[in-house]
Amino acid sequence: MKLNELAVMLDAELEGDGEVEIHRVARIEDAGSGEVTFLANPRYQPFLNTTRASAIIVSRNLDSSGVRSRPSPPAILRTTDPYLAFLRVMARFNPPPEPLPPGIHPTAVIDPSARIGERARIGAHAVIGRKAVIGRDSIIGHGTVIGDSVTIGDGTLIYHNVTLREGTTIGARVIVHSGTSIGADGFGFAPKPDGSYEKVPQLGIVVLEDDVEIGANCTIDRATMGETRIKRGAKLDNLIQVAHNVVIGEDTVIAALTGIAGSVKIGKKSMIGGQVGIAGHLSLADGIRIGAQSGIHHSVKEEGQSMFGSPALPHREAFKIQGAMTQLPELLDNVRTLRKSVTALEERLSELAATVRKPNP
Repeated sequence: MKLNELAVMLDAELEGDGEVEIHRVARIEDAGSGEVTFLANPRYQPFLNTTRASAIIVSRNLDSSGVRSRPSPPAILRTTDPYLAFLRVMARFNPPPEPLPPGIHPTAVIDPSARIGERARIGAHAVIGRKAVIGRDSIIGHGTVIGDSVTIGDGTLIYHNVTLREGTTIGARVIVHSGTSIGADGFGFAPKPDGSYEKVPQLGIVVLEDDVEIGANCTIDRATMGETRIKRGAKLDNLIQVAHNVVIGEDTVIAALTGIAGSVKIGKKSMIGGQVGIAGHLSLADGIRIGAQSGIHHSVKEEGQSMFGSPALPHREAFKIQGAMTQLPELLDNVRTLRKSVTALEERLSELAATVRKPNP
């Protein structure tokens, strides 16, 4: 692809020879002739004047005078968001492989009442239950089980060995990675007088709205009643537990190993780090940020709040506490020294008091 074609694709301002051919993408420190790279993180600024790439994608306001002064400078592509532009270039030069060939594998088991959309692909040993609906251009991977009355929208990709339990509703352009289970029973048990437990019926469903992505080996439980709902554009990493009746807001992202207890409501455009634990029945406002390994034990009402620690606190307060903890050994040494000094002073004062109380001869 010629650089001028790339500039048009990215709506970028081109500085340099538009006839240069680009064949690959590469990191800025590794790129060579015929390759395009990008600069978005200031940490990589030093490579701007040394990279051997044929072209660099940069922000519109970046000072490139050092690059232009080189004997054979690379071309510059100026965009509003260099990182997103580079992602588009990566997709152009490295299109993802097709998960399945067209058609339905002969070993797939499909109930006669199921409806399969045009151009849908279904892999080997997949099972499609009664009254299930598979949208147009959707892909169902090998060994995946689609339960009764499951609905899957158009253009959705369900990878291999996924389980979608009965009644689950999946929107359009959703991606669910291998090993994930959606719609299992929520963890509900009522204690009985004899100390045993009665299982609470789990009668609800799970709804994934459009453009959601779920990582590998996640578990998303059905609601006790009503819905567990993951809203449009939310992205979940691998190994995440979402309990019954949880609601996750639009465009929220959650990192791996997070556990969300029942009936939690998470606002839109939030970011939750890895290994976070969220206690049940809490509400978290829009745009919150939760640091990795934090424990959330109370609702967060302030939008855009950043939290960290266990129990989680506003991040500035939490960082002060973390900083103070590093000083605890020295503080303990000082306290022990002070205690010894106070004890010695008390003993000396006792001796002086005894001397004053003695009668004169």
